[in-house]
Amino acid sequence: MTFLDRRDAGRRLAAVVCDSVPEAEHPVVMGMARGGVPVAFEVAAALHAPLDVVVVRKLGHPQQPELGLGAIGESGVRIVNGALVQRLEVPDEVIDAVVSREQAELERRLRAYRGDRPPVSVEGRTAVVVDDGLATGFTARAAVEVMRVRRASRVVVAVPVGPPDAVAALGAVADDVVCVETTAGFFGLSEWYRDFEQVSDQEVARLLVAATGAP
Repeated sequence: MTFLDRRDAGRRLAAVVCDSVPEAEHPVVMGMARGGVPVAFEVAAALHAPLDVVVVRKLGHPQQPELGLGAIGESGVRIVNGALVQRLEVPDEVIDAVVSREQAELERRLRAYRGDRPPVSVEGRTAVVVDDGLATGFTARAAVEVMRVRRASRVVVAVPVGPPDAVAALGAVADDVVCVETTAGFFGLSEWYRDFEQVSDQEVARLLVAATGAP
């Protein structure tokens, strides 16, 4: 299966999510910035649910940024991949430096996306965390923890595509994981999209406003 773009992926994902998340649960759809927001926009429209953004940042190794040492998220969430940190013998001060840098970027993005608006409350509601796909699933795990901190009654992770091991691992921390396509032959998200152009901060902010129905 190949998705035309993120909006097409969102429409296909929405058809599956609607079977797992009834409107009676008063869901809130949380798009993971940046790429998950166009996908989440379609899911929110199908569920007739409010849309908001959740910002998380991978803690990449300073010498090998693709290696995720953990992730941070809003609401003070911080997750460290202890096994990898121990194996690579990464000092605490190095992790702290990475956290400091990524925290500054996280706060910049929040200002760009929400401005002065408070986050949509998920307390006592089902939070549907949406991204454009899974790789390791570590940042999605951080997003789940953000929803737990905010007292969501149920947390569902919804993605168009991901490898089976990442989907299974997320199933241990989320209440449910919805995935349109799982495949063992997974080499990267871009291979699943005909158009995988990077999403800008401006597009994220535009979609959040559009979802409210504001002119």
